[in-house]
Amino acid sequence: MINLFQPAVGDEELSAVADVFRDKWLGHGPRTKAFEAAFAEHLGVEPDRVVFLASGTAGLFLIVESLGLAEGDEVVMPSMSFLAAANAVLASGARPVFCDVDPRTMNPRWEDVEAALTPRTRAVLLLHYGGQPGHVAEIAERCRERGLTLIEDSACSIASTVDGRAVGTFGDLAMWSLDAAKILTTGDGGLLYVRDAEQAARMRRLAYHGLTQATGFGYAKVSHRWWELEVPEIGRRVIGNDLTAAIGTVQLRRLPEFVARRREIVKRYDHELADVAGLRLPPPLPDHHTSSHYFYWVQMDAAIRDGVAADLLAADIYTTFRYAPLHKVPTYGSDRVLPATDRAAGETLCLPLHHGLSDDDVRTVARRLREAVADRGRAAGAL
Repeated sequence: MINLFQPAVGDEELSAVADVFRDKWLGHGPRTKAFEAAFAEHLGVEPDRVVFLASGTAGLFLIVESLGLAEGDEVVMPSMSFLAAANAVLASGARPVFCDVDPRTMNPRWEDVEAALTPRTRAVLLLHYGGQPGHVAEIAERCRERGLTLIEDSACSIASTVDGRAVGTFGDLAMWSLDAAKILTTGDGGLLYVRDAEQAARMRRLAYHGLTQATGFGYAKVSHRWWELEVPEIGRRVIGNDLTAAIGTVQLRRLPEFVARRREIVKRYDHELADVAGLRLPPPLPDHHTSSHYFYWVQMDAAIRDGVAADLLAADIYTTFRYAPLHKVPTYGSDRVLPATDRAAGETLCLPLHHGLSDDDVRTVARRLREAVADRGRAAGAL
């Protein structure tokens, strides 16, 4: 099976884990701090603004909770997002309000966001589809003008930039997912960026029960009764640990090679699929934008998309569509009409893209896709 996603872990990561075992400190500790500092350097921000968490979803929930949202408040977000973002908003008592997107890039434009704003809007939660930065710079500027908090769900964009500036640092808060399907993985994990220093310190406390001290062991050096608790507000335990941080530190060092290989695969797909009738490839990146290349998506007539996916699966090539439109999910209670999102959801297919794909794999996917589109297109034309 040629997989959609596949982690690249090996001897370096295994050696880093072995070092943690030898040191016998598996929990939150020095390697966690070192990983946070290394990622902060990657972003170009202060180390105390980055928090390593148990998952990206935990980061989204922490972010939303930190805003103090209440019933009646609204958060605008693209319908084509991962459900964790909508779940976090809904769990706070607020309501996710879904906006439309550009049907080719699947990223919202400012006019899409603006059309969903109401006097009850407290924040905008932006996804960078497939790693493309989209209109993040303009949306950040507009949100600042209107006094709206901008949250960046940067799960797809761990190495994306605009004019050399890291995606995830344009808004007020951001999170990255490090699960097993992501470009940089710790198995499960997430990273949180908070622009404001005081808010970052608060988020760090909330990630560990609301305690002011990370560990009793460390607190013993500054207090003669280190076992006593200081809990200014209630939190939960969603911190990362040294075991997974050790893996993440190695993965972060390898990130440039991962992204370079993904970029090469994208170029090969572009070349192999350029002349396939009835197939639209991802639009080119604007000048001064870089992508992490998390997704490679193609678009075709909605009448054949599902059949093409079935033909590829029968040939042991796993494809999918991400992300299913959330405004269609009854749980979220949306009555929004989003024609561009609906169109893109019916026409788009994500192809295998991971840094372990061989050139032969790419050629195989392209050949099978070419055949499936032609066969299904002929069949649809004959009906």
